[in-house]
Amino acid sequence: MAIKTAIFGVEQSLSGNAWHWRGGNMELKEGAIGLEDDIVTQLLLARGVSRDDLLRHRNPNLRSFLPDPSIFNDMDSAAKRIAQSIINREKVTIYGDYDVDGATSSALLIRLFRMLGHDAGYYIPDRLLEGYGPSGKALVELGQEGSSLIITVDCGAMAYDALAAARAAGVDVIVVDHHKCAPELPDALALVNPNRLDESDLAASFGHLAAVGVAFLLAVAVTRCLRALNYFTEHREPDLFSLLDLVALGTVADVAAIRGLNRAFVAQGLKVMTRRANIGISALIDASRINRAPTCSDCGFALGPRINAGGRVGESTLGVRLLTTEDPDEAHAIATQLSELNEERRAIEAAVQEAAEQQINNQHNRSVLVLKGQGWHPGVIGIVAGRIKEKTGKPTLIIALDEKYGQGKGSGRSIAGVDLGAAIIAAREADLLVAGGGHAMAAGLTIKADRLDTFAQWLDDLLAGPVSRALDAKTMLLDIAIAPGGLQPDLVETLDSAGPFGVGWPGPRVVVGPVSLAKADIVGANHLRLIARGKDGTSFKAIAFRAADSDMGQALLHGTQGRQLWLAGRVKIDDWASRPQAELHLEDAAWAN
Repeated sequence: MAIKTAIFGVEQSLSGNAWHWRGGNMELKEGAIGLEDDIVTQLLLARGVSRDDLLRHRNPNLRSFLPDPSIFNDMDSAAKRIAQSIINREKVTIYGDYDVDGATSSALLIRLFRMLGHDAGYYIPDRLLEGYGPSGKALVELGQEGSSLIITVDCGAMAYDALAAARAAGVDVIVVDHHKCAPELPDALALVNPNRLDESDLAASFGHLAAVGVAFLLAVAVTRCLRALNYFTEHREPDLFSLLDLVALGTVADVAAIRGLNRAFVAQGLKVMTRRANIGISALIDASRINRAPTCSDCGFALGPRINAGGRVGESTLGVRLLTTEDPDEAHAIATQLSELNEERRAIEAAVQEAAEQQINNQHNRSVLVLKGQGWHPGVIGIVAGRIKEKTGKPTLIIALDEKYGQGKGSGRSIAGVDLGAAIIAAREADLLVAGGGHAMAAGLTIKADRLDTFAQWLDDLLAGPVSRALDAKTMLLDIAIAPGGLQPDLVETLDSAGPFGVGWPGPRVVVGPVSLAKADIVGANHLRLIARGKDGTSFKAIAFRAADSDMGQALLHGTQGRQLWLAGRVKIDDWASRPQAELHLEDAAWAN
C-alpha cells in the first residue's frame, strides 16, 4: 500500500489530524477556477464513482438508480396484502416512530393511501410513556378497534413480543424498517428491510436507505401490484414523484448516507420541496425563515429538528399531522408550535449536556463514554450523545435513568469505523440489556440500572480495539487547495454541482492559505469568528461553530501572532451582504510556518 504524503506537510493539525487528499491533488492556483467539469469529475471520482458511471452521478435521478422493489425479501407479499386492503376497503393503521424518519415514512404511506382513494389511520407512540417501537398492547388494541392491517414504519425489526401478541390476536402486521436485524426475525406477515441478514447481496447494498426510502420502494411495489389487478381502470394512478419531498426530508434528517439511490431521492426530493406542494412542509419552511430553495443543510438543521421536537419534548403526533394536513391554517399552527418546542428542546438539551460533560473526567479513559443521570430528558439524549462524541472524538452513550422503574433509556452516537448498533445488539443477546438496536453510527437501548457498570465495562472491552484503530487513523480528507483570492462564489457553485452532500457523500473540503488572522473573536454560542488575509491583501470571513473552547479555537484566539496558517473547511455563500460573498466554515487549521 502506498504511503500517503500529508498535504503541505501537515501531520498534526491544531485539531490533531493528519491532512490527506480525498482523491488526487487538486491544488488550484490563483485564477485557475473555471475548470468546472474537471473539478466535478475529480469530486465524483474521489467519492468512489467509477469513470464509466460519471454521467449517471452528475445528474442523480430515479430512473438511473431505482431498483426493482421485488429484489427485497417480503416486498411482493407486503405489496399484495396492502393492495388487498385497499381493494377491500379495510381499516389500516400506520404505526410510526416518533422521529423525523418515522413521521415522514408514516406521512408517505398515508398520502399514498389517500391518492389510491382510501384512508389509513396512524398511531405514533409517546416517547416517554411507551418508548421506541411497537408494543403488543397497542397493536392488539388497534386490532380490537377494527384495524385488520397494521404497517409499522421505522420500527419493528426487533419487536418479537409485540408482533407475537398481534399475531395471536389475528392482526396482520407488515414491518417496514431499516434498522439492523438479528438472525431470528419477529413473527410478522412481512418484514421489508434491506438490513435483514438473509437478504441477497444486491438487496443488502441498499442497507443505507432510511425507513422513508424503504417505504417509497413499497409504494412503487403497491402501485405496480394494483396496476396488475386493473385497479387503475377506475382510479387515477398515484403521483409517486410528488412524495419525494418527504423522502428527502426523512433521509437527510435521519443521517442516512447520501450515496447511490439516496442521492437521487434527495436531489429530486429537494426539487419537489421547492414547489411547496406539501402544505405542511411549506409551513415548516416559513417557520424556519428560509426564503430560498431548501437545501440538505436545511433539512438536517432547520426542518428536521423542528419535527423531532414534537416527539422529543411535545406531542408525538405533531409531525405526522403537519406532513399530512391539507389545511393551511392547521399547518401554520403546528409549524409554529414545533418551532416553539424546538426552542424548549434546546434549553433542555443544554442542561443535560452540561451535566453529562461533568462526568467525562471520571470515565477513567474509557474508549466508549457511558454517561448517565437521573431525570435526564430521554428526548434529548441522542442529540447530547452526538455533541459529546464530536467534542471528545469517542463513541458516546447517554443514559436517562428513571428511579421509579429502576432502569434507563439510552441513546448513542459512534465514530467512523466503530459499529455501535452491532455492539448494542450483541449486548442484548448477551442479556445485558432489556432492549436495544440501531445502526453503525447510532443506537438506542433500555437497561436495568443495576446492570449499567457491567454493561459499560463489557462495551469498552468489546470496542476498545476498533476505537483505538479509528483514533490512530485520525485524518482530515481534503478535496481542493486554493489561494485566498480563489475563494469566490463561482467556486462554491461549481462545488455544489457535485451534490447533494451529506453523510456518505461528504461536501467538498477546501484548504485555503497561507493566511494570517486579522481578527479572531467569539460570537454566539461558543462560535469562533475570523477575518483571514492572504499575502496579497485578499481577505475573507471564516466561522468555526462551537469551537471556541477547543484546542484549535484557543490556538486561533491566542497564539497566531506573526504566524501563517492553512485553514480547512467548507465554502459557503454569505448572502447577508449587499452582494453574495464566499466564506469558509472552518473545521481545522494548521501552521504554515
